[in-house]
Amino acid sequence: MARRPFFFRRGPSLTAKLEERLSDAQKAKQAMLEKYKSRAAPDPAKVAEDIARAKARDERRELAELMRKERLAAEIVAKEEAKRREAEEAIQRQLAEEAAADLARTERRAAEKALKAAQKEARDQRYAARKERTGRRR
Repeated sequence: MARRPFFFRRGPSLTAKLEERLSDAQKAKQAMLEKYKSRAAPDPAKVAEDIARAKARDERRELAELMRKERLAAEIVAKEEAKRREAEEAIQRQLAEEAAADLARTERRAAEKALKAAQKEARDQRYAARKERTGRRR
């Protein structure tokens, strides 16, 4: 005769095992509840002390949070001030560079005008000298 698979074997039924496990779990739960109910009541002075400590801890935490927020706000303001100062310095540098460029351009134009005037004067003198020479020959 062939062997039956394990789930067809005869023996205690699965429902009986499940019921036994459920009753064990129920008994353990009941025991935990009894243990909880039978514990001693907490000391009111200790409870009040714990509450006071918790409030003090919360106040310290809130104070630390406020200080952190103020520090961050101060850092943000300082960064914005530095950015603004840097932007103003950049504008001043640009204006100084433009002024220097304008001054150099003006000086270059003045030098060019002086050179042209000197060249014109030299040309006029050469022309006058040539005219004078040709006038003597005639």
